Amino acid sequence: MKVARLTAVGVVAAATLWIASGHLMPRDSAQGEAAVRASESKAQPLFRVAVTPAKLQPHNPTLTLSGRTEADRKVTVAARTGGVLTEVRVKRGQHVAADEIIAVLSDDARQAQVAQAQALVEQRRAELDAKRSLINSGALPKLDLVNLESQYKTAEAALGTARAELDRGFVRAPWAGVITDVPVEVGGAAFSFQGKEVATLVALDPMLAVVEVSERKLAGIKVGERADVKLITGQTVQGRLRYVSKSASATTRTYRVEVELANVDGVIPDGISAEVVVALNAIPATAVPRSALTISSAGDIGVRVVGKDDIVAFVPVQVVEDQQGTMWLSGIEDGARIIVRGQDFVREGQKVAAVDAVADRAEK
Repeated sequence: MKVARLTAVGVVAAATLWIASGHLMPRDSAQGEAAVRASESKAQPLFRVAVTPAKLQPHNPTLTLSGRTEADRKVTVAARTGGVLTEVRVKRGQHVAADEIIAVLSDDARQAQVAQAQALVEQRRAELDAKRSLINSGALPKLDLVNLESQYKTAEAALGTARAELDRGFVRAPWAGVITDVPVEVGGAAFSFQGKEVATLVALDPMLAVVEVSERKLAGIKVGERADVKLITGQTVQGRLRYVSKSASATTRTYRVEVELANVDGVIPDGISAEVVVALNAIPATAVPRSALTISSAGDIGVRVVGKDDIVAFVPVQVVEDQQGTMWLSGIEDGARIIVRGQDFVREGQKVAAVDAVADRAEK
């Protein structure tokens, strides 16, 4: 009986020791592993990133818009009276001066009316001269002088009307320009030729480059500012903004903007495609490589910078201008160290080893 008791006590003691060893030994092992990891972490070098200092400076962003050229003035020259078209003195593409005759309408009645009015004027003048001395001497009442002068002025007015009607038979250019269309032929006639289109005239100097601007971009555009215009023909010319609409188009909700271009030699045609580049107001901004842009965990666009104690931070930015290899950004403090290489492999709050980008590139 005593032996059985001793055996039972031994078994219990052995089980107790075995259970105690399970609690004590893993704890010592975990603490040992943590100590090893801490020592390894202290020994591991910091991640290396290349940085460049931010230089905040005024920058004039450019706004590029697509449009077309448009003649400054365009008019349809029409006949002002009836008759037969006897002569067309212009053809398409011809340059004409102001008041130059484009076409002639023949109507002998107008010539006769001028001759008749001229004869009446001479008659009234002779009557007035003959009776003026008699009236002044008292042989005729003074009221006759008033009547005679009135008749003479009426005759002169009739002569002026007849001459004006005769001049309407000559279709003239209202200003200097280029004839783009002549839709009539010699011999054409109607009961009333008046109002019929004879030619289309456009003025090519100055030429306009016309674009449509959205309401968001309208604030930076001002009349009088310089603009560069790239034509589809390969030419690049400079002009000035002469008109910015104050009323939006009902269909597109855009605003018409006109750039005036000198075109003395007429080399810029009407209606071709054009690209207008306008310099906007200066904005404080920093130039960074396109590759430096990154996205935060919240989805914001910005750059990562190295702050105090070499800790990484994220700075949200606004894009001022997107150029081919460079981005102009606002929202970055002057002198901030922007990570330009390695920014996608670090996170906010991480300590890094920052090196100058230029020196790092030279080493490689």
